[in-house]
Amino acid sequence: MSESTARTNILKKIKQALEQPTPLPFPKAEGLDNFIQPLQQDLVVEFAEEFTRLQGKFIFCADKKELVDNYHKLCYQNKWTKVYCKEDEWCSLLQQDQWHDDISSAEAAVSGCEILVARTGSMVLSSTANNRIPTVYTPVHLCMAYTSQLVYDIKDALAFFKKKYQNSFPSLISFATGPSRTADIEKTLVVGVHGPKEVYCFLVDTLLSPNGEI
Repeated sequence: MSESTARTNILKKIKQALEQPTPLPFPKAEGLDNFIQPLQQDLVVEFAEEFTRLQGKFIFCADKKELVDNYHKLCYQNKWTKVYCKEDEWCSLLQQDQWHDDISSAEAAVSGCEILVARTGSMVLSSTANNRIPTVYTPVHLCMAYTSQLVYDIKDALAFFKKKYQNSFPSLISFATGPSRTADIEKTLVVGVHGPKEVYCFLVDTLLSPNGEI
């Protein structure tokens, strides 16, 4: 069969398929506005349950002081002396005597995030905020966030980005959901292959802070 004949046969089959389209298997399901269950509980509780279910470690903090205390306690318990952080807000707040500048040899890394998605227990990071690199290179990722950053669903997170950046979207938006995991090798789940083995989320309650300060 020549190349032109084969091409003619393929186009003929496509034309026949378009003339006799396959009916939808579930016609009543077409056009449903939302198949996701609405929020049934507090956003903080929803996020904490999903985040820990996916092997994340959740630490709730009533204010910034409690955040600092919990952070230093965790570093002491794990004997971390090489912690990487390049975000001014967290560098100044956590008051580390000396931050470790070499991320390739760091034991843990601190970063913020753009937003938190409660329904999936995800931290949303972006290239613009410069908080993507710490979530990849170190064995432990420590994410710092506020309750005001919580949204329920992924579509709410995307709406946040659209409103914040408008026509200047970040070149990379990443949804980090728990520690890195893969089942590529003999279908056995392995944690920490392509990223951190441990992920912590320190969530500061903005509602309990005096005068609404965060």
